[in-house]
Amino acid sequence: MQIRANRWRVLAASAVAALAMTATAGTAVSADDTAPPAMANGFGLTQVGTPTGSATDFYLTVTTPQVKGEQHIKIILPGGYHDQPERRYPVLYFLHGAPDDPINQNYPALYTSDEMITVIPDGGAKGWYANWLNQNTALGAQNWENFHLNQVIPFIDANLRTIAAKQSRAIAGISMGGFGALHYAQARPDLFSQTASLSGDIDLSVNSMDLRLAVVASVTDALGAMCASSSGTCSPDQGFAPGVDSDALFGSPYPIFNRDRRWNEVDPSQHMDRLAGMGISIYTGDGGGSPVDLEFWVAGAAKNVKARLDALNLPYYYVNYGDGAGWGTQCNGGHNAYCWEQDLQDLIPRLEQSFAS
Repeated sequence: MQIRANRWRVLAASAVAALAMTATAGTAVSADDTAPPAMANGFGLTQVGTPTGSATDFYLTVTTPQVKGEQHIKIILPGGYHDQPERRYPVLYFLHGAPDDPINQNYPALYTSDEMITVIPDGGAKGWYANWLNQNTALGAQNWENFHLNQVIPFIDANLRTIAAKQSRAIAGISMGGFGALHYAQARPDLFSQTASLSGDIDLSVNSMDLRLAVVASVTDALGAMCASSSGTCSPDQGFAPGVDSDALFGSPYPIFNRDRRWNEVDPSQHMDRLAGMGISIYTGDGGGSPVDLEFWVAGAAKNVKARLDALNLPYYYVNYGDGAGWGTQCNGGHNAYCWEQDLQDLIPRLEQSFAS
């Protein structure tokens, strides 16, 4: 999860919709090369208005029956995208933390690649990159996995010049998005060749009950409730409102008589074998050793996942930058954007190299 103060598969659309898009698949262009390219609706996504931004850095607003409300999809195109109309590109899907929005993902490192397209889809303030067990809460439809894997990916492949193949897709994310990146790669290993967690909540087992309960806190808006009852020392809206029942996401989080089985089914740490043959990257700090910093707790999750990978004898890339010394100019090892920027500066050239090979 990402505290605000710290910058904290519905199958494919009908045959009619698919045929409608075939004529323009991967060839969407803009009459004005200074404006975002035109994108055709499809795969259950309907655009609201027109793309906002420049020809290479813009976002769409879309609606889908899979998730209540309007959602943003931010897209960063390589600098030469419009000058080389025959060239196709691999894609990095980058998942944001909670509560946040794709529009806010302005890490400089994301703009450095001329070798791949970067797509940042909305994950909601507390969507947790999952199809929720309870779809009848105040939040309405919450089928984020369907939205991302069955709609956003084919929509992007149909509208942009992508290399629509597993070997040319990566998925990475920060915090809540780190969970999403590993979870999606495990759920659909046919889609991705690389996955990366940057300070991710990647162990939701009873071994990391603290993180499981942190997820519950975000879903129930426990932080907002605490703030609302405080003496004004923090904002009563931490971005998680309205709160819903603790069982809404994956059912009961409590390990009694196997009632938490759905949490175990989606827990990345228990299914690392599903990533065999995939590039795996894990980045973590230690929060400066302070339990007050969420990074202190995600560091434990990272170590547990590392141990599981070692037991499986799977290759991986692991960085623990501790208190941040030597890892970027302002990283202090905490759960914050300064450290994630440096993570991305390290990750992106490695993804480019992997795609090139």
